[in-house]
Amino acid sequence: MKVYLVAICLLCFSCSKKGPVQTPAVPVTAIQVKPQTIPANFEYVGVGKSSHIVELRARVEGYLEAIDYTEGGLVRAGDLMFVVDQRPFIAALEMAQGELLRQQAILWNAQQTKNRMVPLYKEDAVSQKDMDDAIASELAAEADVVTAKANVEKAKINLSYTSIQAPVTGMASDAKFREGALISPGPDSLLTDIYVIDPIWVYFSVSTGDILKARDEAAKGLMQLPKDSNFDIQVIFADGSSLPATGKIDFTAPSLQQSTGTMMVRTVLPNPEGLLKPGEFVRVVLKGAIRPNAVIVPQTAMMQGMNGMFVWVIDEQSQAQMRPIVPGDWYKDYWIIQSGLKKGDIVITQGVNKVQNSTLVTVKNWAPENP
Repeated sequence: MKVYLVAICLLCFSCSKKGPVQTPAVPVTAIQVKPQTIPANFEYVGVGKSSHIVELRARVEGYLEAIDYTEGGLVRAGDLMFVVDQRPFIAALEMAQGELLRQQAILWNAQQTKNRMVPLYKEDAVSQKDMDDAIASELAAEADVVTAKANVEKAKINLSYTSIQAPVTGMASDAKFREGALISPGPDSLLTDIYVIDPIWVYFSVSTGDILKARDEAAKGLMQLPKDSNFDIQVIFADGSSLPATGKIDFTAPSLQQSTGTMMVRTVLPNPEGLLKPGEFVRVVLKGAIRPNAVIVPQTAMMQGMNGMFVWVIDEQSQAQMRPIVPGDWYKDYWIIQSGLKKGDIVITQGVNKVQNSTLVTVKNWAPENP
């Protein structure tokens, strides 16, 4: 028993000589806060729409003889699309031309008669009434010639309406009538539609919340909007690809839509290859605004606590300390911090789940400062 007690005493004495055990520093990845100017982009859902829809309608009555275009395909201005039976209109033109020749002959005869009357009238060989009748006949014949010429032009125009051409370049819809159908002017005269897609319109809605938020941040100097809201508009398709050309805003609705609390905005973009189709949904990105002196940290650094969002910062003693922050918008894989951090602060971005208040840490890697 004595030997056992002596061993215990020696063991206790040896343990007291070693002192407290020190916890090793936790390795982490961190970033040093450095305010920088970053773009402030706005993203919305938009839908394509033809910038010009042309209704192709029948302007004369007749039987549809041919459909000379590919339904759903591209047509260019001047391309022949429909042909109406031309025979009745050719006959009408020939009749009008014949009537013109007859009226011109009558006019010639009236002119000759008047010319013969003039010397006789000067010699008092014919009465004043005979002279007046000759002049009146000439004037009436001239009027009939004018009318006959107008009828010829009208017949030519009606004949031209039998060959219906594309007035603009665009995508043609399906034909509403088939060959052999009787078409005529009136309510049911629509033959097809042509959708102009170069340029093309894209409509999107901006919420009142976004408008007020941007206005407030601009007033506080947190954001600088482009002059006269002259944003560059980029359109992104569902697969992530984008329309090669950018556009500009060319229309903003003068009033808000009460049902949705949004403002309708339209942008116009070049679309020479027809990549964007009417009715297609796309992402609309407004570029041109900037955030000067923005404080950003990676999303991996952000933590959610009972009292809100916070990050872990490293103090001068290389210890982790909880720092409450007020986050703003996202920028790529970063959070924009509105308050809580300042220039020079060191924020832990990787290893946040290994630390607590006053945990000793060591920075093994530095995250890139620029996104």
